[in-house]
Amino acid sequence: LEKETEILTRTVAFYLCSPANPQGAAADAAYIRRALDLARRYDFMLFFDECYSEIYTGEPPTGGLEVAATTPEGFRNIVVFNSLSKRSNLPGLRSGFVAGDREFLASLAEVRNLIAPQMPGVIQHASAAVWSEEQHVANIRQAYRKKFDICDELLQGRYGYRRPAGGFFLWLDVSQFGGGVEATVTLWKRCGVKVVPGAYLAQPGPNGINPGDGRIRVALVHDPATIREALQRIVSVLS
Repeated sequence: LEKETEILTRTVAFYLCSPANPQGAAADAAYIRRALDLARRYDFMLFFDECYSEIYTGEPPTGGLEVAATTPEGFRNIVVFNSLSKRSNLPGLRSGFVAGDREFLASLAEVRNLIAPQMPGVIQHASAAVWSEEQHVANIRQAYRKKFDICDELLQGRYGYRRPAGGFFLWLDVSQFGGGVEATVTLWKRCGVKVVPGAYLAQPGPNGINPGDGRIRVALVHDPATIREALQRIVSVLS
């Protein structure tokens, strides 16, 4: 990206999600620092989505503000997002926060006051209670680890599977089965397993190739028994 100066001079914001959806990769401190350096050099905002940051399979992923705090400029040019949707399995609450660049947040507060997206009081109280409690987060994280243990057992050596650093998705290579769209239809028709074609989660690059064409995303959001059954069906059909 450092070589794409024509793009960088026109850039307003760089959106970075870590751990990433769908592949579950986590950016290390060096990668985050490079992105932040570019944001400051070309004066754009680094929008860092950390909504999956508390669902990890090994060590906790590096945070954006954690890296920014080690620089002389502090939190300039970076804003991080987080929410209860993933850490607490509460997507319906629509509760989250942003933190980082002081000037940007002041402008954001003005915009927010104009459009008035206020949160009901009962949701605020529920959110405060959940944000202040960590044991349920550890329990959820452990539950996902057990689900990935099932994936390790059934998918090792298949579809380019590897246990991701974070998140709760599988990003499987099904190019030998006609690609993501065809495999999605095949799985739904033949074994009743619903997945998402990878091409729907990406777009073609400068070379005209969509990096998600040959992949499917599988969400591990059911109970372990259901996940085991679904993966066994996938292996049975795509074999």
